[in-house]
Amino acid sequence: MIEGHHPQRAARIAISDDAPHILIVDDDHRIRDLLQKYLLENGFRVTAAQDSQNARAAMRGLAFDLLILDVMMPGESGFELANEIRTHSKVPILMLTARANTDDRIQGLELGVDDYLAKPFEPRELLLRIHNIIRRHEGASGQAGEIRMGEFVFHISRGELKRNDTTVKLTERERDLLRQFAQKPGLPIARHELAMLGGTGSERAIDVQINRLRRKIEVDPSNPIYLQTVRGKGYILHAE
Repeated sequence: MIEGHHPQRAARIAISDDAPHILIVDDDHRIRDLLQKYLLENGFRVTAAQDSQNARAAMRGLAFDLLILDVMMPGESGFELANEIRTHSKVPILMLTARANTDDRIQGLELGVDDYLAKPFEPRELLLRIHNIIRRHEGASGQAGEIRMGEFVFHISRGELKRNDTTVKLTERERDLLRQFAQKPGLPIARHELAMLGGTGSERAIDVQINRLRRKIEVDPSNPIYLQTVRGKGYILHAE
């Protein structure tokens, strides 16, 4: 069971830059640390958060391939966080709970989560469920972790933009912006929210950066198709 799992200390494991990135949200630091170590040992990139607030902060700056949410957390529950996430994102969600209650499981599935696992559980079962969820997501959305804009493809985890087979150079700020838009495709993002992500605090700087990014992802930057302005709200990315 995961509570009794003690990963052996091993040499540092090299994790691929394009390995799936998992966000663990659990207020129990013991479970959180054990899960993080176990998933790292099995080739995943992992970020951990102790509550919904920290999870949202992580999601503002990074794109994840899977979320593991604990149901029972102080303040906002995993159900409430999952419900809010589903209003703007289809990222796969695996719920964890200490209660093997049928009503809880049904509630989670009704919210649109992808799977549900009761504590305590075998780490190998968790790993199998994670692989199954990611495979299903890949099958439903093409190659997971990518967004397409005509001839352009942006690989989220690598931060790599390609036009056909040619790599397009991006600045770190441009990568951050594309990752932010990739988390909310088809939804407007306010200029002040984009400015906060970059730490610039300047909405004017965002306008300049958006114009530069358009020159790299639009055939005609003066008449953008994918990265458009939403008057009075901010910007929106229409990915395919």
